[in-house]
Amino acid sequence: MTDATSTAGAAAKPGILAVDVGGTGLKCAVIDEHGTMLSERERVDTPHPCHPEALLDAYAGMAAKLPAFDRISIGFPGVVRNGRVLTAPNLGTELWAGFALADAMAARLKVPARLINDAEMQGYGIISGKGLELVMTLGTGCGTALFRDGDLMPHMELAHHPVHDNLTYDEYLGVAAYESHGKHHWNHHVKRVIELLYVLLHYDHLYLGGGNAKHVEIELPANVSLASNDAGLTGGAALWRKG
Repeated sequence: MTDATSTAGAAAKPGILAVDVGGTGLKCAVIDEHGTMLSERERVDTPHPCHPEALLDAYAGMAAKLPAFDRISIGFPGVVRNGRVLTAPNLGTELWAGFALADAMAARLKVPARLINDAEMQGYGIISGKGLELVMTLGTGCGTALFRDGDLMPHMELAHHPVHDNLTYDEYLGVAAYESHGKHHWNHHVKRVIELLYVLLHYDHLYLGGGNAKHVEIELPANVSLASNDAGLTGGAALWRKG
């Protein structure tokens, strides 16, 4: 087989459908096994209420516009375990608790699927793999993911832990806080949380991602940086690296 034929064969290999479920938008794209985008990103507004069937319908419609894929990686905003949703604070836990999203998506799109928390999937697309790395997503709510030397640590629901005056991280940093308090005051909240998380974890590096990271205007410490929001999709490659 010639080098040109080998290259063409590799290019034609089906990719991974990366699914990023958000409280505001539903996004997906096809990526390769290294996390490189093979397609443009598709996006639709998240329906409210967001029943599981409505979400599956939305992704089936978007997937039909994309190149071939033979696996699916799903990042979901809540606690997930063994392919099932346990909590869905920004979509309605009462609608989602116990729902086997990985199996349902696999059945709908006819390829195997794996499910992880959305901040953790984004983290896989961001981290260097060295030391203690924390990812915090700023979006509809606030998500976190912690990695040590590239390995994902047990999930912590910091989003629902009180951070100030009985406000949770979701309430203190989420989109409602941004819209209610304005950019300047919200940035003060971000600064305070950066400091608190360092006291708690002594992280080597903190990455700020999510749709509202673009509004961060404070001077960041040397070990804190902004990350691309596309990592919420490109991190999906890591879900299939270990077979």
